[in-house]
Amino acid sequence: MNHFLSSPAEADLQELINSRREGHALPRAFYTSTALYQHELERVWGEQWISVGHRNQIKKPGDYFLFEFGCESVIVVRDNDDSIKAHLNVCRHRGSRVCLQSSGHTRSFTCPYHAWTYGIDGALRSGRYMPEGFDVAQHNLRPVQILDFQGLLFICLSDNPPKLPDAINRMAPLTNPFELAKMKVAADASYPVPANWKLALENYLECYHCAPSHTDYSKSHSLKDPDSMTTELVESMEKKSIAAGLPTGEHYWPADESAGLGTDLYYRRYPLYTGYETGSRDGKPVAPLLGKLSSFDGGATDISIGPLNHFLIYSDHLVSYRFIPRSLQTTDIQVVWMVHEDAVEDKDYSLNNLTWLWDVTSKDDERIIRHNQAGVNSQHYEAGPLSTMEWGIDDFYKNYFRMIS
Repeated sequence: MNHFLSSPAEADLQELINSRREGHALPRAFYTSTALYQHELERVWGEQWISVGHRNQIKKPGDYFLFEFGCESVIVVRDNDDSIKAHLNVCRHRGSRVCLQSSGHTRSFTCPYHAWTYGIDGALRSGRYMPEGFDVAQHNLRPVQILDFQGLLFICLSDNPPKLPDAINRMAPLTNPFELAKMKVAADASYPVPANWKLALENYLECYHCAPSHTDYSKSHSLKDPDSMTTELVESMEKKSIAAGLPTGEHYWPADESAGLGTDLYYRRYPLYTGYETGSRDGKPVAPLLGKLSSFDGGATDISIGPLNHFLIYSDHLVSYRFIPRSLQTTDIQVVWMVHEDAVEDKDYSLNNLTWLWDVTSKDDERIIRHNQAGVNSQHYEAGPLSTMEWGIDDFYKNYFRMIS
């Protein structure tokens, strides 16, 4: 991939990285530099695996949806051989977007500009009035790497993506009980926030802010206060987890290319407060049990696959979070709710009950992240020290520096 002309010089980039004090937040320039933002689109978003959806969103050949970030657009489609493919949504003629609908069903993709037509496999079928010797086979839509992990779909725009397809199977024994492949998207929402994508992501990676900023979340989730996650609470959940058929504990695999793991993997099951079976307004179930689970254990699972992909799995539903950059200081917080594929809306689950907690929490987040960016924009902002509850941010910084370097 070609470097952006506006990317910071190597020496300037290293100076910026070195300006960050150990154990502190990032300096102002990390959230206000246009050149750095363009560099991130290339080196972070252009080279990392990104969660884009679930394979049950495209059940039949010809079903497709678009995934977009920055200035990129990718078509994710089920091919006639039932495989799932991804193509850059850029015409090989003069660069127009080929597919303009966010999702749908089609037998082919026709560029609206000059009518070049591509099969759902990305192969160019026809280009009108092209000169003699024009090779149709050399002008297919550019393919994008795609990975299907238990139904969860990930793409990577790099020709040399981080090693993940084999390594992610290390997590499979932990996620197998949920039967992620047998889930479906029940709802999705986007919360635009006028802030740099890193501020939005950092907010998700720590719960230091949960008690003062998320009143509803804090009624049920013990992450909001480490002191409240007592041995008794953890042991009570773990006993029920084992009975329900769920793995317990915390599991972390740091990136290690030499060991075939190109990105971090993280799994943790932690307890909700007594009386809460799931993440809902009153703690009562909001959907049928997932996968092979036999009962509710009153816990929640945090999963991270690489630096950009984050999932929260209760016993009856999954919530995924993405923080999609739209511009230097515009980010879409995208939230997706998934339930068992056989669950029927208004019979087995209510959308209002299912989405309530993370809808109100995401609206809280939009407010606090917006104010965070406003303060960081000040010429007088000085990065402060991180708390012991913000270890997730410190880990992200280490990965982030590695990626942009």
